[in-house]
Amino acid sequence: MSTATADADGNYLSTPTLDAESSDLLQTIASHGGYAYVRMSTLAASGDFRAAETARDMAWEQLHSGPWHSVLPAWRDAYSMACLHVAKFHYRNGEFKEALRVLDLGLIMGGVLLKKDLESAVETVTAKSREKESEGFEKGPKCKFVEEGVAFDKEEVVRVLPERSLSSKIVVKKSGLSLEGFLREHFLSGSPVIISDCMAHWPARTKWNDMDYLKRVAGDRTVPVEVGKNYLCQEWKQELITFSEFLEKIQSNDCSSAVPTYLAQHQLFDQIDELRKDVCIPDYCCAGGGDLRSLNAWFGPSGTVTPLHHDPHHNILAQVVGKKYVRLYASSVSEELYPYNETMLCNSSQVNLDNIDDGQFPKVHDLEFLDCILEEGRNLMPVSVNVEFDLEKGAVPLNTLKEVPAIETADLQP
Repeated sequence: MSTATADADGNYLSTPTLDAESSDLLQTIASHGGYAYVRMSTLAASGDFRAAETARDMAWEQLHSGPWHSVLPAWRDAYSMACLHVAKFHYRNGEFKEALRVLDLGLIMGGVLLKKDLESAVETVTAKSREKESEGFEKGPKCKFVEEGVAFDKEEVVRVLPERSLSSKIVVKKSGLSLEGFLREHFLSGSPVIISDCMAHWPARTKWNDMDYLKRVAGDRTVPVEVGKNYLCQEWKQELITFSEFLEKIQSNDCSSAVPTYLAQHQLFDQIDELRKDVCIPDYCCAGGGDLRSLNAWFGPSGTVTPLHHDPHHNILAQVVGKKYVRLYASSVSEELYPYNETMLCNSSQVNLDNIDDGQFPKVHDLEFLDCILEEGRNLMPVSVNVEFDLEKGAVPLNTLKEVPAIETADLQP
């Protein structure tokens, strides 16, 4: 039987790359001692569902056998292979949501060899799933993340922000900023700027505030989320859930929640192409001759915080829905912000701006900073949705975002 795994009605997921590369990949895995995986994968290709799930479990264990950077690329490809085998069985049985979940796990945790097969399978399963769901679908009232027409109350917002917020130097705001002006006045000098009028044409500005739209295009997709106030807290953890489950969780969270859930620094657009079509890469990303390094998305409830940290690259942060508080310190005062000594956290500060320990961190109160409220419109702030464009060159000052932290994919739990 072909790895297409056709059923009596001709329903199958086409996997041309897997068909062509399967033998070589299995030989590579065997050379690394994965004989049991090879046997299970061979049985899976012959139509054994239990063997397919066993092979996936074996590959998953290899992905978590040590630090993420030490995982052999062949085992990441092996995980993709097993996910494709499992997804074929679910698709053949009409279990489309389960097939999508397995394929997304392959995209998130797998290697690059079979990525095109995974993406093609996602398109096929998504189309079939929507076809099925459209039968008898009744459209209800539109549900929005953010209420419109409510004025921004600065005094109310300041009460939940760190001490001295919005009382010192505010990040300058400009409109109609030319590429030359951006390069000369801000990029080369390292001076932050809010550009207020370069996102009006983004489809995301309206579409991403519509809960029904997000659930329709991405609701059944599996995404990595973070649970807890921030990545420095002991109770912080990571999970894999559907986008619909995530949307429901962040709608139910508020500022008092001890364990907010958010999607942080995830390459969502590589995974879900329909959402990628809703954003546009600003021309400012081309300033200075650098290349776009990555394109990440954050969806988070109010009250989540990114600790003070610095990135190894320039970035442009685009606020789509809601508001975000941003504080920036000059990179020259990094040592006065007491970075961690540990290698994994050396880009993060030990200082909690919401509750500064003057005895342990005496220099912090005297440091100058710039800050601002980055907003997309005059809305309430139950949720913040933004996109970050990371550029190839440079470094940015230490900063804190009243929103979401970074992610380590290797620690995800299914």
